[in-house]
Amino acid sequence: MTTSSAHHTPVLRERVFALLAPALTRPGAVFVDATVGLGGHCEFALEAFPNLRVIGIDRDPSALALSRDRLASFGVRVQLMHAVYDQIPEVISDAGVEFVDGILFDLGVSSMQLDDPQRGFAYSVEAPLDMRMNHEDDDALTAADILNEYSEADIARILRDYADERFATRIARGVARARDIAPITSSGQLVEIVRSAIPAPARRTGGNPAKRTFQALRIEVNGELDCLRRAIPAALDALGVGGRLVVLSYQSLEDRIVKSEFTRRTRVDVPIDLPVIPEGHEPAFRLLISGSQKASEEEIAANPRASSVRLRAIERVAA
Repeated sequence: MTTSSAHHTPVLRERVFALLAPALTRPGAVFVDATVGLGGHCEFALEAFPNLRVIGIDRDPSALALSRDRLASFGVRVQLMHAVYDQIPEVISDAGVEFVDGILFDLGVSSMQLDDPQRGFAYSVEAPLDMRMNHEDDDALTAADILNEYSEADIARILRDYADERFATRIARGVARARDIAPITSSGQLVEIVRSAIPAPARRTGGNPAKRTFQALRIEVNGELDCLRRAIPAALDALGVGGRLVVLSYQSLEDRIVKSEFTRRTRVDVPIDLPVIPEGHEPAFRLLISGSQKASEEEIAANPRASSVRLRAIERVAA
């Protein structure tokens, strides 16, 4: 997603819209930005494709308020919705649309969220352990709830499954010991617990040792992977023939989910030894690129967040 600067160029912007362009230039085309953030991708799309209608989705009310201001000059061409991206079918139905021509997912946490200390996403600043994407939902789970209420075994599982944390058991044990003394409520407390749990040699490389723990907690708080598992099939089903979906992911668990669904949708479901594919058995989708694409060295130099991005793209070719 974009950073806190309204003028920051989103990751792989030109490549994203080069892939989407054949679909977005069609008469009456509708584009869904499923992770609108601060509106950088939406703004580019609205300027590059003058006849395009855009539907922007975000679960973060603060991001929607900022993007609404940014995109106000485009009037009725843009419609912003407060929703989670697995709700794409309901969102486009509410917008009076049956199928759309292009969809973009730019996954992960935005720098706007990282930069706000009250959101609790960043391990580099002292903040309450919140991490909710929708911080206005008072009943939603927070990172502090997980640390103080989940069992030690469940905390270790989250760290292993969502962050490949090899010291998950040690960190979970440290959390259990610390909360027996006092509730864990701040990012500083958690960083110190992680630092103490990880052996000194392992702390000397790989950046802040708490990075993986914060990632795992954020994913659990927001149900990100389960949501993505629902969202990608829903997005593919929402595409009309000729419609295209592009996904930018920043960690392997997200990319694995996208890859798996793209593979399933493009697989030929006939015996492998058939010389030709029988009519009616062709897959309804085709990959636009083989595997995933990375950012260039030049883009990474200009935007360090691009270093971990993986881009995948797919097109619907049949109903």
